[in-house]
Amino acid sequence: MGALERRIWWVLLAFGGVVAVGTLGYVILEGWPVLDAVYMTVITIGSVGYAEVHPLSTNGRIFTMGLIVAGLGVMGYGLSTVTAFLVEGELTDALRKRRMERKIASLRDHVILVGGGETGKHIVLEFAKTEIPFVLIERETARVASLERGGSLLSILGDATDSAVLERARIGDARGLITTIPSDKDNLFVILCARELNPTIRIISRLTDEQSRSKFIRAGADVVVSENLIGGLRMASEMLRPHVVSFLDAMLRETGSVVRVEEIQIPAESPWIGKTLAEAQIRERVGVVIFGLRETASGRYLFNPNPSARLGAGDVLIGCADRDQLATLRRLAAGA
Repeated sequence: MGALERRIWWVLLAFGGVVAVGTLGYVILEGWPVLDAVYMTVITIGSVGYAEVHPLSTNGRIFTMGLIVAGLGVMGYGLSTVTAFLVEGELTDALRKRRMERKIASLRDHVILVGGGETGKHIVLEFAKTEIPFVLIERETARVASLERGGSLLSILGDATDSAVLERARIGDARGLITTIPSDKDNLFVILCARELNPTIRIISRLTDEQSRSKFIRAGADVVVSENLIGGLRMASEMLRPHVVSFLDAMLRETGSVVRVEEIQIPAESPWIGKTLAEAQIRERVGVVIFGLRETASGRYLFNPNPSARLGAGDVLIGCADRDQLATLRRLAAGA
């Protein structure tokens, strides 16, 4: 229970206590019936100015003055509590929503995540760890609240199958969209809407029924992830290569320096173009071991590429790096 809620309960208890004391006082001092005593107490606390139920004795008048003071105190405290509740509640929510809308409106090159369920929450945590700018679209308020990270989560409450909701998420400026809704039908609608609004955006979708894969690709999804396929491969890996899986899990759970398998695309103006991996001196200068290379010209993936492999524009280097190493790699690749 929050501080404001506790204050409201104290106001209710205080009001009930004043009514009880007032009623008891009039019954004892004036000998009035209980109903008359309650009525006199309420109109006195409320300061409505009605005439006395019965003539008051001197002791009764003194008691009434004290009751008026106590009633005004309780009413004043209650009014301040209600005002604080409205101001700190509705106004704070309105201001927070306004700030969030401004932040979302300023997003560029971000990712839109559709669905904050069991799958989506892991993506939220990973994006937060790796500091990827993203905005969550979720239908249920409770799910958004459970994913809040100190008010830093950018979210839109709505249905992503509605184009207007995707436009609020700045889909025209986004680099990617991930839809994790449990329903294949809803995911398909999201893909269609997103592709129509941004023809170049990268779309990744969750898939439940493997038979719908071709429909998702035709609708515009770049990557379709089957939960059954991924789950099956994970279990097979746990059996065949348990230490590799444990290593990758430990890397993902690391709370200090966040290390991930990262990729760097070599830009057209890079000083590395035409050089070999050995000549680029990536390991010596950055401390990153390159264990994968995708050649743009051939479309091939080279695993554990030879140091004599030559680099070309658009080639993609793959290796393990933390955020600082990744930033350094990108800077060197760009010739900065």
